[in-house]
Amino acid sequence: MSLEESDTVSTSVSSAAAFLSQSGGSDRRSSESSLPGSVGEADAALLDAYSRAVTGAVEQVSPSVVNIEVHQSRGRTRTGERREGSGGGSGFVFTPDGLILTNSHVVHDARRIGVKLPDGRRMSASAIGDDPASDLAVIRVDEPGLTAAILGDSQQLRVGQVVIAIGAPYGFQSTVTAGVVSALGRSLRSYSGRLIDDVVQTDASLNPGNSGGPLVDSAGRVVGVNTATILPAQGICFAIGINTAKFVASRLLRDGRIRRSYIGVSAQTVPVHRRVVRFYDLPKETGVIVLSSESGSPAQRAGLREGDVIVALEGQPVAGVDDLHRLLTDVRVGVSCSLLVLRHTEKLELLVVPEEAK
Repeated sequence: MSLEESDTVSTSVSSAAAFLSQSGGSDRRSSESSLPGSVGEADAALLDAYSRAVTGAVEQVSPSVVNIEVHQSRGRTRTGERREGSGGGSGFVFTPDGLILTNSHVVHDARRIGVKLPDGRRMSASAIGDDPASDLAVIRVDEPGLTAAILGDSQQLRVGQVVIAIGAPYGFQSTVTAGVVSALGRSLRSYSGRLIDDVVQTDASLNPGNSGGPLVDSAGRVVGVNTATILPAQGICFAIGINTAKFVASRLLRDGRIRRSYIGVSAQTVPVHRRVVRFYDLPKETGVIVLSSESGSPAQRAGLREGDVIVALEGQPVAGVDDLHRLLTDVRVGVSCSLLVLRHTEKLELLVVPEEAK
């Protein structure tokens, strides 16, 4: 091989090596861009955004979250002295002049109520009113200039939306859990036996000490009041929608209680025979059977008898006891109402005047 040919081969090898080097580097850069590291960076950015949303919401609402301590009467000793028990939960300030929203079961029948503010100050609180049927209560501390939480709109919630539960359980300030809205429009049985409608289900974990604390969205707006968890299950927790809480709180502030009507019957939901349903063209296949009525009650005065099946009130179908509860609102107190009942196979229309429930 001549020197000229050798130089040509050497030059070609060098050029090829340079090309391969460039090509390999380009391939490496291309392949590196598709490695999991880039996906990890995207995930990290997403997690950072999630973390910023949660921390921002917590920083905004935490100054409004309080710990509530209650002392309740638990009967008397053999010597006649009062036996007291203690309990507590969480709550949140919703007006700067010291109004606090919490659960009814946290403060119901409390003889003394104490509140611990986020800055560590302790003070006594007074009960404005509580409503066991919705498990909501309003208490007040005599302290102006408090930081009030911003109330949102629970009707705007969507399944899958990020929510944060904040509480002060057992004196630990600003305990935070985060999750998503699992379901909307749930119904939850209250301590009084009535159903609470439009309840928010979330997987943000709760414990009894979180009761009464706020459920907030990523913007730091309160969208619910944490109320319950199903203990045998994991990730099934409930909050009362803030729209319900706004209504209840306004009535408690105005009247000290929620006025509801009653007719004075002991009843249960039963199926109605299909032939009877078809014959009278009833909209529902179930009704409410009267097991007994209180002496002197509106039901007794209206002529309701044991065994009668209530199927409608003021033209609204009554498919069960919960339907009857929903229809017996404060607007029906003292107002004559049409009650449609089945007595054996006969359909009757009675007039009942509901009274205010005590």
